[in-house]
Amino acid sequence: MTHHEHGAEELCTAGRTLYERALREGSIGAEAAAQAPCLTALGLLHPALEDLSRLEPLAPAAVLNRFLRASRARIAEERRRTDRLTELFERLLRADGPAGAPGDAPTLRLLSGTERINGAIGEAMAGATGEVRCVQPNAHYHDERGRIAQARAMDRDQALLSRGGRIRTLYQHTQRHLPLTFARYEQLRGHAEARTLDELPDRQIIIDRTVAFVPAGDDQRLALEVRHPALLAFFVTAFDRLWRLATPMYPQAVQRPSLGGVTPRQRAIAALLVEGHTDAVIAERLGMNIRTARVHIAKLAATLGSDSRAQLGYLIARSGILGRER
Repeated sequence: MTHHEHGAEELCTAGRTLYERALREGSIGAEAAAQAPCLTALGLLHPALEDLSRLEPLAPAAVLNRFLRASRARIAEERRRTDRLTELFERLLRADGPAGAPGDAPTLRLLSGTERINGAIGEAMAGATGEVRCVQPNAHYHDERGRIAQARAMDRDQALLSRGGRIRTLYQHTQRHLPLTFARYEQLRGHAEARTLDELPDRQIIIDRTVAFVPAGDDQRLALEVRHPALLAFFVTAFDRLWRLATPMYPQAVQRPSLGGVTPRQRAIAALLVEGHTDAVIAERLGMNIRTARVHIAKLAATLGSDSRAQLGYLIARSGILGRER
């Protein structure tokens, strides 16, 4: 039978059967392993030191960690690519260049100051008629400035919805339990949807596929107004991919299932724990305070029967919770 190439996530029946047999027996003969060459190609089997005619299995926990590291590395590289693009074009905007033709609109513009940023967003929203895509990581409106900004955004959003437009927003999962988040959508009238993910990129507002606003600094006082078609296509594609992975929150919320007594939030924390992040970094990445993060880590350790931080990482990998889809 012809053996087709595949990835570890699509392990063939023959490969899975032989790998399970190797785990039970400790090793299998090279002739038997020839039925599933994917096992050696993927590194699930390797020659035994004592007898090169036999193949020993690599521990499932080690295999899982290796593939998860590769997956996370690809995601991290995409994030670094986005950061490099932003840094590159911010430098170019600061450099003097030849003036464009009369009437040409700049494809990139650096905005400085909260009022100027909000004004530019308001102008773009006033002329919008199609769809607005928003990424709002860890959005809170506790102070007076935040409440004023929220009220302005509500007015802009409702005006677009009244014109027949559509709004889709991505939040972090921690926002699902904030009354203000739901109150915002209950007040809006029109086609507005929201979904959530554990981690999100920086804040983005993409309007009608014609303009996007992204941060250009860490202090929220610099933003880049993007009108370049290639960059807009990149932002829209990235948003739509994240949207398909996200969990619906509004208008109809979907509850993410627990697996083996481990909640979805604890699985997100587990993924960052095996990467070696501190409690503070985990809390920041997932949009929660450090005390809440530590409570979830303690519950995760209790569920998996861990007595130490080092053992917890091993038990997370062995449990297989990071390799399961929602």
